[in-house]
Amino acid sequence: MSSDDNQGRIIIFSAPSGAGKSTIIRHLLGVFPRLELSVSATSRPPRGEERDGVNYHFLSPEQFRQGVERGDFVEWEEVYNGAFYGTLHSELERIHRCGHIIVFDIDVKGGVRLKRLFGEQALSIFIMPPSVETLRERLVRRGEDSLGDIDERVAKACAEIAVAPQFDCVLCNDSLADALSAAEKVVSEFIERD
Repeated sequence: MSSDDNQGRIIIFSAPSGAGKSTIIRHLLGVFPRLELSVSATSRPPRGEERDGVNYHFLSPEQFRQGVERGDFVEWEEVYNGAFYGTLHSELERIHRCGHIIVFDIDVKGGVRLKRLFGEQALSIFIMPPSVETLRERLVRRGEDSLGDIDERVAKACAEIAVAPQFDCVLCNDSLADALSAAEKVVSEFIERD
């Protein structure tokens, strides 16, 4: 299949925080060289070793709001109170110019919105945690959030899980090896589709 055949195609991954979405995406980027991760914009400050333009495009809340007013975003959302995330038109254009298929690591509302925008050009995949309790344990082990933030993320996860049927595919990440294999199969079928 030529790069023109995949022009404009996107793959959307959404999941509750801690479901293993980023691990699955990293694996797929290594398996399929023509996939490229879209770097989202956010108004939250960098964490740890995160770098601007690599992990996120870091904008101040004011810069983010100005971008929204100018129409710079394909989609955007206030994911947590005061923390905006979105997809810049310029990021999609950059990846498509390279002839790559765009991969989104995006919150659930953004995933649903992108699927509506791109229709059949998009494959939307929801990564389901084995259970809400397992999700809580993963977030605690990750050690990145306070217990209050974890409670907020778990409550949000329950609402997000209810939206899973709106995605093209739901993969349960109970066994990472099985989830990786299932994700490879679904993505391969989408890439090879006529």
